[in-house]
Amino acid sequence: MEKRRDFIKKVGITTAALTVGQKLFGSSTTGFTAKSYKRIIGANDRIHVAVIGLNGRGNGMAGVFAGQKNTEVSCVCDVDSRTIPKAVKTVMDAKQESTPRSEKDCRKVLADKSIDAIYIATPDHWHAPLTIMGCQAGKHVYVEKPLSHNPHEGEIAVAAARKYNRVVQMGAQRRSAPVLTQGIQQLHKGIIGRVYMAKTWYTNARKPTFLKAAEVPDWLDYDLWQGPAPRMPYKDGLIHYNWHWFWHWGTGEALNNGTHEVDVARWGLGADFPVRVSSMGGRYNYKDDWETPDTQITNIEYPGGVTLIWEGRSANGRKVEEQDRGIIFYGEKGSLDTGGDSYKIYDLNGKLINEVKSLMKEDAIDGRNTASPSVGLDNYHVMDFLDAIRNNRKPNCDVEIGHKSVVAMQLGNISMRIGRDLKIDPKNGHIIGDAGAQKLWSRNYEKGWEPKI
Repeated sequence: MEKRRDFIKKVGITTAALTVGQKLFGSSTTGFTAKSYKRIIGANDRIHVAVIGLNGRGNGMAGVFAGQKNTEVSCVCDVDSRTIPKAVKTVMDAKQESTPRSEKDCRKVLADKSIDAIYIATPDHWHAPLTIMGCQAGKHVYVEKPLSHNPHEGEIAVAAARKYNRVVQMGAQRRSAPVLTQGIQQLHKGIIGRVYMAKTWYTNARKPTFLKAAEVPDWLDYDLWQGPAPRMPYKDGLIHYNWHWFWHWGTGEALNNGTHEVDVARWGLGADFPVRVSSMGGRYNYKDDWETPDTQITNIEYPGGVTLIWEGRSANGRKVEEQDRGIIFYGEKGSLDTGGDSYKIYDLNGKLINEVKSLMKEDAIDGRNTASPSVGLDNYHVMDFLDAIRNNRKPNCDVEIGHKSVVAMQLGNISMRIGRDLKIDPKNGHIIGDAGAQKLWSRNYEKGWEPKI
């Protein structure tokens, strides 16, 4: 926690600064815009970054990286040739002086010794393999959630970061939110007493998905898009988003969005690996080509009588507590609600006692914006990543932290798919005494693409 406070001091958000115009439990805010972030941190060394995966999220984050002081997006990389001009424009619109070069093959990016760090916004099946490859190539890595497609490769990603002494940050932006960090610290100090449960949720109103056989378009290198995954025929409608709903490439809504809230919940609970996981769900609303559930409830039990619940509804957008996504911590003396860089405290009867709002004008999180739910939090998290590189420290959402949050939801998916509860070893997150479930701990890989260190 000391390192987190050091970082917050560097960006000018000390506990004292938080109280300027905003008492600890007040409700006023100050104007703090994304445009000012790039001027906050001073640094002596320029960091050269390659952005890999440019459709949607990656394009937006290319601009975030390009906007950081003493940082240059030196290369943009994607298997879809149509994304390159747009990403180059995004970088240049962020006032970067030099034009980034472009690549189709990420392996060529890794071979470039002038690149210091890579940012990964590829499909899920690429996340851990590319993270591992990046560490092996001497690059620091910022990888979007989820860290991995399956628990086994998540463990290898952690091992790779440690073996090659690389900074690996998972894109769980709330870990770098200054006011939320303050709220979690208050939680740990007992502001609502002993915390025994966290409820998390995500809602949306996604439409049916139907795929159809088609020829691979000329703008796409489909073989390279598949990369580590065993080869499957191309289908129209899969790329660039609907792969999320197919187990071969994606991890469903639980990891696509649930990771964010569950990570904050685990942080607040002070929990590592669970002792028991159970999950139920399915594709209930539509009869289409989805494989992953549109409706799912996951219960995660941690040592010491602590429970975490995630509710996911992809096909019914009714909000919970007037929020499309969020977290509630329940304790002996009350509850604490959050979702972005702010929090509210209620007593046992549900009466609002205190509210602490964000310093950012961009505090509102658009949970259904796949490109950039919060520009402000993106900036904070990228700044933390770059500062960790410059100061040779672990970032706020270090690879091991990310793995513990991701594996909890992966275990939920495994429980749902096999139809029974899982007993878990709290020392490492491994499944105990269930050979059928253990088969889903890893996956098959295309020959020659197996992740290893």
